[in-house]
This record gives sequence, C-alpha cells and structure tokens, in this order.
Amino acid sequence: MRTNLIVTSLGVVAMLGASACTTMDPYSSTPQRNNTASGALYGALGGAVLGYLTNTSDGEQGRRNALIGAGVGALGGAAVGNYMDRQQRALEAELSGTGVGVARQGDNLVLRMPSDVTFAVNQSNIEPRFDAVLSDVAGVLQEYDRSVVDIVGHTDSSGGDAINQPLSERRALSVADALIARGVIRERLFVAGQSSRVPVASNATPEGRAQNRRVEILIRPFTG
Repeated sequence: MRTNLIVTSLGVVAMLGASACTTMDPYSSTPQRNNTASGALYGALGGAVLGYLTNTSDGEQGRRNALIGAGVGALGGAAVGNYMDRQQRALEAELSGTGVGVARQGDNLVLRMPSDVTFAVNQSNIEPRFDAVLSDVAGVLQEYDRSVVDIVGHTDSSGGDAINQPLSERRALSVADALIARGVIRERLFVAGQSSRVPVASNATPEGRAQNRRVEILIRPFTG
C-alpha cells in the first residue's frame, strides 16, 4: 500500500473536530480539563504532511464520498454517543494491560501508543508485541465500522526535523498498513506525521523523550 501524501492545511479542522471541554486521562480514566481548542493530545496540525488513503480524493469530502460508496452508513443524533460509548468499552477491554491508553474527547476516542510498545528508537518497523495490539485494535474497528480513523506519528526532539518528520510519517504509515492488512478498509484512514512539534512531556529527560515517541489514533464517528 502506497499513499499519495500532500502538504496542505485543508482538512485539519475537519480531522480534529470540535473538542469537548473535558477529556479522559488515558491511563487513569479520570476526567481532566481540556484547555485547548483541539485537545491536549493533538494540538494544531498546521504544516504537517497529510494523506487520505481513499483512492478517489485526498480531501475529507473525498473520504466521506468513498465511505458512502463503500456502503458505510452514517451515524446521526443520539446514536452517535451510544455508538462511541460501546466502541470505547470494547477498546478498553481489548487494550487493558497493554500500555495503550484510551481517552475520550467528546464523541471522539484517542488511542495513545507509547514508544515502549510500538517502535524501537529511530525505527518504523512495528515491534512484535505491538503487532498483537494492532490486531486487537483492528478487530474493534471492523466491528465498529461507522467511524473514521486518523493516525498521527510523533517523535522526540532528538535528531532534528529533517530526520524526525519522515520518521513520524513512516511510523503512521506502518500502523495504517497493519490495520489495512487486518481488514480495516483504507477509505476510513488518514495519516500524518508531526515530527516533534506536539510533545506531551519534556524532551529534557529520557523519560520525557520516551513519552513523546508515540503514535496516536483518533477515532471519530462517521456522520456523513
């Protein structure tokens, strides 16, 4: 699977959606205040390399059209919250004990996959135990197929952007490849690399850098 990646600022707002005023900490599942418009886990994607995996268009509207063409039904009204509640419970059950956090942002779900279960330093090949995690994620995504999936790779600040930007993209693409190989249709997927622009911890310590080397998956309800 190869992706036609483009540099664009379009679709950023559509990708992230409107973030709720509170979010769930992915490790303690306790409510926390969200002080940014796009959510504490993502931030702005301005300048990132974006790619939609639909074969028909690189845009968000193209993804919608492709999903409708593939027979994926849109959610609406009260069904959205209930659907995402059930998908959240299914992911939490499958990912319990794996080190992958499941956070809630309004009707969106965020999976944060830290470096110790994903990739070796400076590598984009999936670690064997991460392969099993992705199988679990893919199983839930297939069961709850009325959602779209945005995959974002992140690095720490070591090495500089010339190295980290393509590395973050390759990591996101590796995850997308793995999900597609397990039956998730490509029309649902979007990939981006954020280099070291959106840290979740300080890059001044080894522990902080390890937290920043991660892949995040944003799962949003498909509302047509």
